[in-house]
Amino acid sequence: MNKQSSFSGKLLASAILVVLLFLIGFNSFVILNPGQAGVMSILGKARDGVLLEGIHFKPPLVSVVDIYDLTVQKFEVPAQSSTKDLQDLSARFAINFRLDPLSVVEIRRTQGTLANIVSKIIAPQTQESFKIAAARRTVEEAITKRNELKRDFDDALSERLEKYGIFVLDTSVVDLDFSPEFAKAVEEKQIAEQRAKRAIYVAQEAEQEAQADVNRAKGKAEAQRLLAETLKAQGGQLVLQKEAIQAWREGGSQMPKVLVMGGEDQTSVPFLLNLDDIQR
Repeated sequence: MNKQSSFSGKLLASAILVVLLFLIGFNSFVILNPGQAGVMSILGKARDGVLLEGIHFKPPLVSVVDIYDLTVQKFEVPAQSSTKDLQDLSARFAINFRLDPLSVVEIRRTQGTLANIVSKIIAPQTQESFKIAAARRTVEEAITKRNELKRDFDDALSERLEKYGIFVLDTSVVDLDFSPEFAKAVEEKQIAEQRAKRAIYVAQEAEQEAQADVNRAKGKAEAQRLLAETLKAQGGQLVLQKEAIQAWREGGSQMPKVLVMGGEDQTSVPFLLNLDDIQR
């Protein structure tokens, strides 16, 4: 009975030892996938030299490997600033960045986790870069020349983050807001512009109508002039006809001609007819 108990105790101790050895052996290696980098700390002190993808040995129980993602990261960061004309301007930027693999150890020593990198480095540097870009233009220029604002912001942010081992790949302006006072001023300006355009349209319409009246008056005057000339010419012909008839009555041999008005569609066309023709 004692022998059996002793054997069972040894078997249990052996099993525990195997499990411990397995756990120690398993904890002695770390595997990093593509797009990852690791920093090994032994007894709380970060060692020089970054661990890249692959399998790496680490001392069991006394070491820890912090793993950083080297792929593209994206965070949205708010920012506020004043423009050149002292108007309040707020924005939200979507920033795509990645960590420099050669700077991961220094990042681990100075900043720690990725969350700390965003809150302690990227967020404040985004704020300062936006102040630089916004101070170069008025609030209206910031809205109408949005691409130029983004370009200045990108240049300032890239220069500031690069010294921390952070590469800015791209940024985008998610939102851009201005003060309620400026919004009201823009609305009033748009209303004034619409009224000015309406006044110009009314003035042009009145000018065109006046020119039409002038053209109608000129046409009427020209028609009256032509009518007067026609009547004057017809009056002269009537005098000649009267004299010719009078001469014929006094013994003339040639039958006089008379002026006759005729024509279609109610237009008068003067022409001469001989009295003999009229009699026939």
